[in-house]
Amino acid sequence: MTRILDRLVARSFLRIFIAVALGSPILFILADLTENLEGYLDLDLSGFEIATAYFYTLPQFIQWAFPVAGLVAVVFTIQTMTLHREIVAAKAGGISFHRLILPLLGLGLALTVVALGLSAIVPRANTIASRILQEEERRRDFRPAFAYQGEEGRNFNIQQMNAATGTLSEVVVQTVEPGSNRPLDHLTARVVRYDPEEGWTFNEGYYRVFLENGDELAFEYQTLQTRGFTERPEDFLEDPKDPEEMTYQEMGRLADIMLRSGNEPHKLRVDRQEKLAIPVATLVIILFGAPLATNTKRGGTAYGIGVALISTIVYMLLFRISGAFGETGALDYMVAAWLPNILFLGAGLFFLARVRT
Repeated sequence: MTRILDRLVARSFLRIFIAVALGSPILFILADLTENLEGYLDLDLSGFEIATAYFYTLPQFIQWAFPVAGLVAVVFTIQTMTLHREIVAAKAGGISFHRLILPLLGLGLALTVVALGLSAIVPRANTIASRILQEEERRRDFRPAFAYQGEEGRNFNIQQMNAATGTLSEVVVQTVEPGSNRPLDHLTARVVRYDPEEGWTFNEGYYRVFLENGDELAFEYQTLQTRGFTERPEDFLEDPKDPEEMTYQEMGRLADIMLRSGNEPHKLRVDRQEKLAIPVATLVIILFGAPLATNTKRGGTAYGIGVALISTIVYMLLFRISGAFGETGALDYMVAAWLPNILFLGAGLFFLARVRT
């Protein structure tokens, strides 16, 4: 009987979840299209190009829909079982409410893993969408004469950069010992090229090494390859990629770069943690919504809709408010990103403890 009940609960939940998770992106797309359609027309984009771009934004919109879909699905699944006395029958058969919702928690965990998997797809898909909508053209791939503070004491002086081709011209790289600022080496090159697999290749320059005893080693080279440099062409851009087009690791690298440059990456750090917090919210919301949905004797369907709607609004408000505090530095970025989940998890455990089992 338990297995049959588990399948019944899981099937009912998944049917509603899939419908909401696939239907919500349509609303997101319509809202975004309404706001940006005039700009797309100004760029002379065709209907096919716009549709293709929104196709590539679907992974992100679906990921955003997961917590909402989880809440709606769990509320209506439990509500329907309550109204039809199925929960009472299960309890009479020796199955507690906590055991009854176990399949939902298992599905919530699985859906969280799926949402985290989408996090790896979203940046690449958003980048393609930006290219189609010509948003990347508004960012500068070319940058003349600038200095850049890299990792491990490296200081770059670059006369010209083309991030699209991964090429630097007239480059000077000086490395100093972190802490003491003692010069370690000095590298010049007429042209430097970047390959994602091979790293940086320096062409036509000089390399000098400063020893601790004051001696100096120097030699001229035609080609010098190094994989020790962790910097990439996009790191040198004045306007880096949008956070929605960056992976979790890329956002961490950019935050470190901003810190070394004397800037505080509060917003970037909050956005980075939200890449994990939003997928995990699916499981938290399911745990929160299950006990609330048992109290439907008076309200019926209207109560279920109200619970789902109000809970979603409260969660989104908390998400925005805590994020805003984190972006200004008034709240630690970890707390800012995870606070809504923490509060809803605490409330869910509290309500779950009060449910008659």
